[in-house]
Amino acid sequence: MHVLSVSSLKGGVGKTTVTLGLASAAFARGIRTLVVDLDPQSDVSTGLDVNTAGRLNVADVLENPKEKTVRQAIASSGWTKVHPGTIDIMLGSPSAINYDGPHPSVRDVWKMEEALALVEDEYDLVLIDCAPSLNALTRTAWAASDRVAVVTEPGLFSVAAADRALRAIEEIRRGLSSRLQPLGIIVNRVRPQSVEHQFRIKELRDMFGLLVLEPQLPERTSLQQAQGAAKPLHVWPGESAQELAADFDQLLDRIIEAGHIAVPENGPHAN
Repeated sequence: MHVLSVSSLKGGVGKTTVTLGLASAAFARGIRTLVVDLDPQSDVSTGLDVNTAGRLNVADVLENPKEKTVRQAIASSGWTKVHPGTIDIMLGSPSAINYDGPHPSVRDVWKMEEALALVEDEYDLVLIDCAPSLNALTRTAWAASDRVAVVTEPGLFSVAAADRALRAIEEIRRGLSSRLQPLGIIVNRVRPQSVEHQFRIKELRDMFGLLVLEPQLPERTSLQQAQGAAKPLHVWPGESAQELAADFDQLLDRIIEAGHIAVPENGPHAN
């Protein structure tokens, strides 16, 4: 089981939509996927079309990561109405903010790792939608992860935010989890005709080189539309949606390669 945290250190860069795009790509490829909603806004839970009635959530897991609690906090996504496959969600909750202090104990930092260990035989890939900060929730996610994808947009503060995130990943790798590595930087909401955006992407490449992942993701409404309808991007109609789905497929290839993830031979269910 490969665990990838999807992170940003500032809000508003589309981190959750990137998580949903990667989840859609993995689901289309037939990869058994669990999405963990660690962002107190809980938008990824909404985008995955889940009935939360009678369910526990990630805050309960962080309080007590025992098997019964973990299993009651995981629900199947409504995406499985589209086509068969495994796409589950550990439900988010605004209450998760209570576990996002600036100085987590060592015990608290390892709680997500402890929880995921209980289900590691059931999934090939775990995507953790992190809180947009460097407090306890993100550190807990990173301690449970093999890789971190840093989401940014090509704006004035993108280089500084990406640099801060990469330094923090290295700090966690040295101090807590030696297996943790950056997957790279996903540049989101790019307007290809914008001179400013092209300048900022060049700035990122000059500073971080191959850590700036290809392709960059263009600003498109199709992903927001699919998310708003709680449908996977890969079945959303229109050329724009299919072009963006192909971009997420390429990013997923990078994740598969980094994590040595086994992909079912029957290939994609959708497209």
